[in-house]
Amino acid sequence: MTEIRGIRGLIAAAGLVAVMTQGGAQALAVEPTVVELTQTPCQFLESENGIDRGFTSHRKADCDAINAKTGARRLVEAKVLRLKPGKYIFRVTNKNVPYSLGFWMRGDGLIARATLPSVSGGGLRTGTTKDYAINLKPGEYVYSCPLNPTPDYKIIVEG
Repeated sequence: MTEIRGIRGLIAAAGLVAVMTQGGAQALAVEPTVVELTQTPCQFLESENGIDRGFTSHRKADCDAINAKTGARRLVEAKVLRLKPGKYIFRVTNKNVPYSLGFWMRGDGLIARATLPSVSGGGLRTGTTKDYAINLKPGEYVYSCPLNPTPDYKIIVEG
């Protein structure tokens, strides 16, 4: 019985789902990795190294103006997410934005946008969280919120 517990432990550590059969534990599928992202007005906190810039926005145009002034500098300092290919859930929270938000991840550039998977959705009201599932393939991606305009933060998938 300790051998099965050991196998189960290894399967769990690898993020796999274990099913008991007559022959012992068997791995079925890899569970998605969860990446948590928090939106505040005009930014994603984790992408900007956890720094809440304290922006105030009551509508899309407010963020458009803020990003016109500060977006390029903030992107230079932004954290690039480096991930392995596989299944992910991007768990996005609207922390303090007083209007409905969304999330959009896509390939970086026209060719990548046409060839890499993408995910998008809206309806993120203040204080709510939504999950966006995607199976990432190697390549370069960007993500942003078109409703609470943020810079296009970068994700590199390799490995």
